[in-house]
Amino acid sequence: MDSTVTTGTAEENVWGGGNRPLGASYGKLMMWFFIVSDALTFSGFLAAYGFSRFKFIEIWPIADEVFTHVPFFHGNYPMIYVAFMTFILIMSSVTMVLAVDAGHKMKKNSVIWYMFFTIIGGAIFVGSQAWEWGTFIKGDYGAVETKGGRILQFVNAETGERAAIRDFAKTISGDRAVHENSKGVWFYGEGSLPSYSFNEVVEGFKANPSILIRTEQIVQEGEHEGHKTLLNREESLKKIKDGKLVVEGANLIRNEYGSRLFADFFFFITGFHGFHVFSGVVINVIIFFNVILGTYEKRGHYEMVEKVGLYWHFVDLVWVFVFTFFYLV
Repeated sequence: MDSTVTTGTAEENVWGGGNRPLGASYGKLMMWFFIVSDALTFSGFLAAYGFSRFKFIEIWPIADEVFTHVPFFHGNYPMIYVAFMTFILIMSSVTMVLAVDAGHKMKKNSVIWYMFFTIIGGAIFVGSQAWEWGTFIKGDYGAVETKGGRILQFVNAETGERAAIRDFAKTISGDRAVHENSKGVWFYGEGSLPSYSFNEVVEGFKANPSILIRTEQIVQEGEHEGHKTLLNREESLKKIKDGKLVVEGANLIRNEYGSRLFADFFFFITGFHGFHVFSGVVINVIIFFNVILGTYEKRGHYEMVEKVGLYWHFVDLVWVFVFTFFYLV
């Protein structure tokens, strides 16, 4: 193999590639440095999530019971919309590849169209993620948190489905609770999910014998997933006495679905990734208009499209891991 020696004015061959053995420009190399460092950051986040999940697996929410909503449709559709979001983001990665390839062939119009489709895909993903956040924060059924920090969920014994607090809670005059954000429970304004005091929930629960309590998840030996324990009526009446407050939705302090750590990681990791996608959309828009103005045509190359493409593919790849950790495993 050829060796390299550079002395004074004399230069010899370096790894068969001169002084740039990888043939990468400064900008492209710096993008790779950023991707590697960001990959380490996301790896740390996901490793912390995995550790916390298996440490508190008995109170960890089951994704199929949390992410069940689809815009404009009422009903239970586990993971359907998240799968749609993933498909959109992956397809935007495909259009970005096509934009880079068109740039190599100096096809300006093709670059414009493929960049446009990439931007639309990214915008749909970010908007969908914002909607998912709003749905997660608002909640669906409500629950009761015990003095020990456990979450008690309600089930209709006749249908076997989750029972919403608003369907059985009794309104007690003069005992309406005003839930403030500073106390860890989101405030619901007029026309949205109403809030009930703990006493109202207890009285409604006692008056409805068909309502039972479901507690933390039980993990069977040798299984990766468990099931939550459904108490009988007598056990449910006894368990409700351990309750302390009503939780509706999720935030950084309370979580009606289970462990509050799940909500903390959800907001932090998906929010951090969402910021990356949003930033990518903004950068893509800038590059898109530069392509229209002919900036890269004048330079004689579309390397900027390739560099932003590297970033976009990285963001898509990260989502594959986030999707796997949060929604599938």
